[in-house]
Amino acid sequence: MKNFEYSSLVAIDDFDLTENPIFDPQISASPIDETDSNENSEIFSDLVLEYINQMLMEEDMGDKFDMLLTHPDLEATEKPFYELIGEKYPSSPDQPPLYSSPSPDSSDSRRSSGSKAPMSSENGASSFSEEPEDHKDGVDDLLLRTLPQSQFEKGFEEAKKFLPTPSMEVKIAVDRRRPHNDSFDLEEQRSRKQSAVYYEDPIPSQMFDMVLLCGGEKFPEVINTIREAMHKEENGEKKDGRKSRRKKPPEKEEVVDLHTLLMHCAQTVAAGEHHRAHELLKQIRRHSSPHGDASQRLGHYFANGLEARLAGTGSEVFQSLASMRKTAADVLKAYQLYLAASPFKKISYHFSNQTILDAIEKATRVHILDFGIYFGFQWPCFMKMLAARPGGPPKLRITGIDVPQPGFRPAERIEETGRWLSDYAERFGVPFEYHAVAAKLDEVRNEDLRLDEEETLVVNCVFRLSCLGDETVGVDCPRDKLLRKIRKLNPAVFVNVISNGSYGAPFFVTRFREALYHFSAVFDMLESTLPREEEQRMLVERDLYGRHAINVISCEGKERVQRPETYKQSRVRCMRAGFEQLPANYEFVKAARSGVRAHYHKDFSVDEDGRWLLQGWKGRILVALSAWKPCSF
Repeated sequence: MKNFEYSSLVAIDDFDLTENPIFDPQISASPIDETDSNENSEIFSDLVLEYINQMLMEEDMGDKFDMLLTHPDLEATEKPFYELIGEKYPSSPDQPPLYSSPSPDSSDSRRSSGSKAPMSSENGASSFSEEPEDHKDGVDDLLLRTLPQSQFEKGFEEAKKFLPTPSMEVKIAVDRRRPHNDSFDLEEQRSRKQSAVYYEDPIPSQMFDMVLLCGGEKFPEVINTIREAMHKEENGEKKDGRKSRRKKPPEKEEVVDLHTLLMHCAQTVAAGEHHRAHELLKQIRRHSSPHGDASQRLGHYFANGLEARLAGTGSEVFQSLASMRKTAADVLKAYQLYLAASPFKKISYHFSNQTILDAIEKATRVHILDFGIYFGFQWPCFMKMLAARPGGPPKLRITGIDVPQPGFRPAERIEETGRWLSDYAERFGVPFEYHAVAAKLDEVRNEDLRLDEEETLVVNCVFRLSCLGDETVGVDCPRDKLLRKIRKLNPAVFVNVISNGSYGAPFFVTRFREALYHFSAVFDMLESTLPREEEQRMLVERDLYGRHAINVISCEGKERVQRPETYKQSRVRCMRAGFEQLPANYEFVKAARSGVRAHYHKDFSVDEDGRWLLQGWKGRILVALSAWKPCSF
């Protein structure tokens, strides 16, 4: 029997595919060389869809609460007291019972988290705010009656997650030290505290499998669905297939160049001409919208950034967007859509996985430091590849490092990621241990990492170096500080994936111009690959790219956290820190190019420059991938 260890340390501060190894050949838009090697098929198989599905099922808290409202044990306890005081026991709202008497099947389903089907609106309310008016009073009474009991039951269910199962030994080691000084005011931190009680609507159980453990036939379904929606949109059809009524265009339609307007507005803002800047902003607002075409959507978010800069509230606007509570359902659905529309994340994760596999080929114990783990989308696929290794998988330990979240539980998301990954390790038979570290990336201490000389150490950093300060922040900048720290750890390989951009300049007008070019390409990519009415597209634009643009435009100094650099600048920085660049795996590059040509928009590109693997859109490089090892002196 295998033992799987899960532990957490909180330092609070702040493509299975046969013809093509990355993509499914079923929807190939162009012929693929069938002589390609088949040995890497498991390495590149995409396991993201299934992983997201499981995470969404774990987020299903609404059903657990609903099932307690009419619990027979609770009713049996309360009913005699109502009889003693001469009152009639309150009846449940007019809805089918949410709980039936225990049976072998029902008891098993109650004990297993993640296997229960979601509650439909016909069988029960998944969200109390959607309750009909004539039922609200009864529901409120029932909620008041059962709230203490429900909270107890909820706490019990949460505690059960930490209990050891026959196949997994769970260890919790929480260190609640505060080794770092916080740069934010105490009152500001208190004002950002969030409620610890949080409920989410039930999520379909198939979504994780579709996103993280795609077996080959499901991922093309997502792509085909998007393509059909795009085709209907081009033909003026609605989602239900009906022809949409086009509004008669005005006789005289004013045509404006939003890019020119935005540049003029940025120049007036830099010159301190506030009255003229407000006039230009009004004009930009009239011709921009978060629901329009790519140029209009870009103009909307850039106008938000310029407005915040004028008002001096850039940091507050960015922090409010960053601290907005986003459900795992929203994030994961948007991520699924992004995977189908763009190859950037997909190829980046597979590149990292292949590089790590090459580095740990003979290792029996592996320790991965993931700087910026977020939800850990990358690792289920890696675990499956590891399990297929000849001779069996090594013992895998992942230390997930990410910045603390605002609220009462700063390490909550990082710890949840560990629990989800433990489930996949158990499924694939990989001995697994996980540590969660909530701290600023450049302030992580060696003792937080629990290093072991007998383990093969690997460092993974995907899209996170650009969030650390550069030379404009200080002489000993956090970015160089982290790279030197990684070099001292002497890892077998260091994977560095960056967002390639020139909009990290300290001068506002120059930075604004480069940001305009960069995000114009990004929004044009989304416009060409996703329907305008797609709700999750708006989430990607607002919470990812729009939020980044606002930070770049409206913030200065340490408040400006988005500081990208070009891959050539990053190469110099890594070499200065004591690293030597490794060549990209030839078979991987060949498979990536073939897959992008077959299944993604023709304007996506995969190129090489030196030892960098570059991804772009219409000739503009947006993502750069690299692998490094410490220099031998």
